[in-house]
This record gives sequence, structure tokens and C-alpha cells, in this order.
Amino acid sequence: MVKLKIDNFEVEVKEGTSILDAARSVQIDIPTLCKHPDVDPSAGCGMCIVKVGGRIMRSCCTPAAEGMEIITNDAELQEIRKTVLELILSNHPNDCLKCARSGQCELQEMAMQMGVDRDEIRKILAQKEIDDSTQAIVLEPSKCIVCGRCVDICQNQQNVWALSYLNRGLPTKVSGANDAKLANTPCIKCGQCAAHCPTGAITEYDDTKKVWDMLKDKELVTVVQIAPAVRVALGEEFGYDFGENLTGKIYAALRRLGFAKVFDTNFAADLTIIEEATEFVNRFTNKENLPLFTSCCPAWVDYMEKYYPERLSNLSSCKSPHQMLGAVAKTYYAQKAGIDPEKIRVVSVMPCTAKKWEIHRHETMRSSGYQDVDVVITTRELAKMIRQAGINFKGLKDELADDPLGEYSGAGTIFGVTGGVMTAALRTAYFYITGQELGKLNFEAIEGLEGIKAAEVDIKGTKVKIAVVNGVGNVEELMNQIRNAEEAGEDMSYHFIEVMACRGGCIAGGGQPKVMMHNLPKPWGINDEIRKLRSKGLNDEDEEAKNRLSHHNASIKQLYAEFLGKAGEGKAHELLHTKYRQRDLYK
Repeated sequence: MVKLKIDNFEVEVKEGTSILDAARSVQIDIPTLCKHPDVDPSAGCGMCIVKVGGRIMRSCCTPAAEGMEIITNDAELQEIRKTVLELILSNHPNDCLKCARSGQCELQEMAMQMGVDRDEIRKILAQKEIDDSTQAIVLEPSKCIVCGRCVDICQNQQNVWALSYLNRGLPTKVSGANDAKLANTPCIKCGQCAAHCPTGAITEYDDTKKVWDMLKDKELVTVVQIAPAVRVALGEEFGYDFGENLTGKIYAALRRLGFAKVFDTNFAADLTIIEEATEFVNRFTNKENLPLFTSCCPAWVDYMEKYYPERLSNLSSCKSPHQMLGAVAKTYYAQKAGIDPEKIRVVSVMPCTAKKWEIHRHETMRSSGYQDVDVVITTRELAKMIRQAGINFKGLKDELADDPLGEYSGAGTIFGVTGGVMTAALRTAYFYITGQELGKLNFEAIEGLEGIKAAEVDIKGTKVKIAVVNGVGNVEELMNQIRNAEEAGEDMSYHFIEVMACRGGCIAGGGQPKVMMHNLPKPWGINDEIRKLRSKGLNDEDEEAKNRLSHHNASIKQLYAEFLGKAGEGKAHELLHTKYRQRDLYK
């Protein structure tokens, strides 16, 4: 431990703690734009300056030391910070009113706090071209403050390397690698760059107008589904606590927006488990194409197709849950309701930006004869639509989802958190192998935010080795483990592996809220505490559910009996499975 003084407060912190974090431990807020708990300190923005023994230093990357006397705020520091902020804003557009991040922008908030007069700021660089080539995330360089968060996340956390710095000095900008359009780079559309951007420089591609147009068209039957992670995050946009589960209110809001039917992706998560558990049991029994990798996360699938095409035979052929629901809605539901499937439009509300890309990724996403899902909007976009419609979200009473695609188990709910897909699949796989229910339904070894988690499950004397990865930056280490085991001629290192591209899973997807909670330490937006609270919201629903097993979902049983037939075969395979192909890193 080291002892020091910060603004005359006696402070004691662990050795190696930064001055910035030491100050926060005694509720002293030092402004910063580039520092984020998910990324290494870069000292990029220059806002977090303090005086240490009379010398001006950047607090985010300076460790606290024994006997330090630190001043965090005086007239000189205020003047320097204001000048730095004006320089940052000199290359920033003055269009806050139409910016997607207005009201939730760290730069906007700081400019207001420091009283920066925008009329005094002179533009020194021309507007830069907007890159919306992925149709999933949008890069608007003119709003970039070159804080470096997105580059760090993309390169060092996700190991994707789609973003990089271009030029030096004042013309420096963040761009697609080699100044290419993002669609022509290794970008996997995970949206973690957008989740960590402090301004509106990187946002999701806005599809709300498409949805409004569908809802206006009386010739169409527009249905909607919500992903597991949406229910424990949307409330943040309307003043609820982190992780509060508001499923019933969300159903009610969607009906008031005008959707003809409100379904739930959790239903299709249960459907995915039936197909995926069947697939795993077949592979495990026959010892073919192991390990089996889950395929629910489209950013991970994109990463696999680009970085590990030689392993595509190990990837589950199951579509992701919302795609399955889209295919079933335009076949089974259309048939039961007597609706021409050509008139049905499916809108998915997802925590994920990669889902926007996924719905167009391959011709097998049209296995019903129509595009499975027509539009994807993020949790943030749904909040925007609710506000546009003037809906008093807090005043809504809970409602239920519509049959026949609304019933779900606790296993379907936990799809939104790292380890959840694996847990749900093993519950059902155990039943398929043994004919008995798994006694303990949770696996503590694969819970939490550790990048790679491993466990061994005993199925009647047979050992099944499993791994769970969250954050694609951890995939390389896992792949090396598998390769080394194979080269050494050892037994299979793993049999079943779940991968989610985002740290914590879908609860921290690129389309989740970035609400500025003023009672929390800056920066606002995602951090591990929020990840844990959102995860708890989903895990609690699973614990409290009357049915926690996908194979006991009565509506799923009815779907197979009336329409799909046998899991993994015939119509079920045709509608619910997909194919993969190698994709180039650069185009």
C-alpha cells in the first residue's frame, strides 16, 4: 500500500494504482475522455492532467507513489483543460441536435461543464466522409476525437484489427485498416467500438425508418421479437436500475408501437437448444468434427469464417435463435394464422449490431423462401422509437407475448450471458444421452467474466470437456490449446465450446444502452459492474422459472409434432440450419 495526499485528503491505495483511480476512490472526479475500464490507459486526450509536486502529469497513466502531494483542480489546470477541449472540438461538427449520441455524449457533457463557447471554435479540417459500408455500424470521422478507445478495443481486446490510426499530427483520424471501408476490412460488426466511443463517431446503422415504414403499410403483417439481453437493459434508457428485467413492459410498448404480434427470441433459443443438443450428441457419439463450436453469435461466426476457415466443419450448423424464429414465423406461424408469408415482416430487437449484417449473410437465411428476418434494430433504436411514439414506458402495465412463438424456459433466457448457451445445451444434451434430468442445472466453473472458462461434465461416467469464451480476443489462445493438444496426440482438449464475441456475452453487445448515469464514476457506458448486474437479471429469471429446460417447452414440442418432425432432420434441418464459407480478411 502507498500513502499520498490528493487535494489535501489522506489517501491509501494499492501500489500500482493510477492517480486517476486513487482520486476516484475518495470521490474526486478528474475529467477524462480516453480512459475506460475496458482499455489500457493511453493518455490520448490530455484532459486528466493533475499537478504532482508542481509538475503537470496525466493521471490516467501515472501510478500513485508514496508521499505524493497531488492537486487535481486549480485555475491553471482548468485553463489548460479548457484549451485542450477547444482543440478537440475544433475538428468536431456542430450538429449535436441530429447526432445519435446527443444527450448521452461524454464530449457534449464535458463541453457544457467547462463552459466552452462553440462560436469561438474555428473549423480547421474539412468534413470527412461517413463510412456506413457494413450496414451495421457507422463510422463518422468528423465526430472522432482520436481518444483511441475504439482502436484499442478492436486491436488489443477483440484481436480483429479492422480499425487503425491514419496520418499524424492534426490530420490524424481513425479509419478502416489501410484507410479501407469497414466492409472491406476484417471488421466482424461486433460493435464494441461503438459501445466504447465517447461521442457519436461510431454508432449503429439506423434502421428505425424501415420499421416505421413497415408499421405504416397496412398490407403487411409486421411481427417483432426481443432477444434475452434486451429485457435487462432497455429500462436503463428510462431511468430503471441496471439489470432490471422489464419483459412485460417491453411487450406492452411493442404493441403500442403497432406490431401485429409480439414474439420472444427466447422461444427460439429453446428451439436452438433442441437442434444444437441433438447435433452435439450425434457428433459426440460418433466422434466426428469435434470440438463443436456454438454458432449463436454472428460476429463470432464472421470471425471464424475469416480467421479460422479450416475449422468451419467444427462450427454448429444451427442458425442463431432470431433467425430460427424468423424462418418459423414465415412458415409455421403463417400456416396456422392463415397469412400469406409474403405479407409477413419480421423485426428483431437485438443487443447486437452484428445481427444487422447476419440477416443478409447467406442464401440459407432464406430457407423458407423468404428472408428469415427483414430488419434488425438495437436496444438503443427501440428506446428511440418508444420516445418518438410518445409512449410513457414507466406507466405501462406488464403484458404477455403472443402464441405460438412466445413461450420459453429459463434455459432460453440465459442465452444472453456468457456461459448461458453452454449451460442450456448441456441440460438438454444430458437428458438426450441418459434419459434422465441433470441434477444440478448450473455450472459454476463457466460462470463469470473470465475470458476462457473450462470444466468437465460427467455424463453417466463419460467425461465431456467444455469451454466457454467471451471476447473474441481470447479465441486465439483457445485455438492454440486445441492445436497443441492435437499435435501432441493427446485426447480431445475440448468437446463442446461456446464463443461470444463481446465480453460478458450479449448483455454487453454493441447495440446496448450507453446511458450516462450521473451517480456512477465516469466514463459512462458499459463496464464490468453493469455486465454483472445485467447478467444477474437474466440468471435470476432462470432460477425463478417454473421450467428451466428447453426440452420441456410445451410450445416447442407442439412445433415439432405439428410441423418440423424430427430434430436435426428433414424440415427442421432445412429451416433451422445454415452453411459457412471462407471470407477474405480484406477485399
